Amino acid sequence: MKNIIFDFGNVLVRWEPERVFLPYFNGDEARYWFFWRHVCDQQFRDRIDAGEDSRQVIHERQTIYPEYSEAIEMYMSRWEDSLPGEMPGMFQLIQELKATSTNRIYGLTNWSMETFPQARAKFKVLQLIDDYVVSGDIGVVKPNPMIFHTLFDRYHLQATDCLFIDDNPANIAGAEQIGLQAILFQNADQLRTFLKLNQNKD
Repeated sequence: MKNIIFDFGNVLVRWEPERVFLPYFNGDEARYWFFWRHVCDQQFRDRIDAGEDSRQVIHERQTIYPEYSEAIEMYMSRWEDSLPGEMPGMFQLIQELKATSTNRIYGLTNWSMETFPQARAKFKVLQLIDDYVVSGDIGVVKPNPMIFHTLFDRYHLQATDCLFIDDNPANIAGAEQIGLQAILFQNADQLRTFLKLNQNKD
């Protein structure tokens, strides 16, 4: 079996920011989506995940969108509320992988180091991961090739000997461009079926 590299958010741990912000906007989905796509947008989230000081990033965005100042602050102050639990079935699946393979289990995640240590301590599924690279620790986020190569170099891996699992199509495309076999994650049952079908092909 190949070395397996897991993304964390919505692969091992549920990440549901709408649990925080939809109630704040009184269930107004249009306001929530405007906020998520234009205020705390992907660039904002990537800067924090890449290791920038969240206080500075938040302050800058509050200056641009003062009417959303409180909600922007909540992105970090209530981050734990956006993680309601582990993805169903994934703890058991990784336990099975570790019991039936001599290969180590790796992680590659876009996550701020301001919050990742607390999340890893909280969720047992993250503690099953043998070795990992966190974007906030190296200043680069997926799908930048550098974050994949950091993992390869740090743990002496070859792209062709690895399977990468992520829920983001952009990250899957980035992985495939550098020679990784990759699968777009849907749920534990889908992944278990995929692994069983491919276990004799490696």
